[in-house]
Amino acid sequence: MSNTSVPEPVASFWKAVNEHDESGFLNAFTADGVVDDWGRVFTGPKEIKAWSDKEFIGARGTLDIESVHEEGGHVIVRGDWKSTHANGMSKFTFETSGDKLTKMTIREG
Repeated sequence: MSNTSVPEPVASFWKAVNEHDESGFLNAFTADGVVDDWGRVFTGPKEIKAWSDKEFIGARGTLDIESVHEEGGHVIVRGDWKSTHANGMSKFTFETSGDKLTKMTIREG
């Protein structure tokens, strides 16, 4: 699925992730942005970076997006996640504010 069918700012976020662009990934979030990875919550750039270094960008993660839809003001992306940390179908739910992500929640897809 091309990025043109993924709404902004989520499309730019996935482009940064798939290119292993750490600054693009971190800059996608608001200053108090949150990652909820299966119930483990990381808040702000310092915590998100520490998590990502081991499990996301640092794990050379990429997502082959299979579906995107909007529901209740959230953007929900499902796809096949591949990395040196974890692999498999995953669901990413995004909350946004303007051109930034306020929260990304990761669950089984």
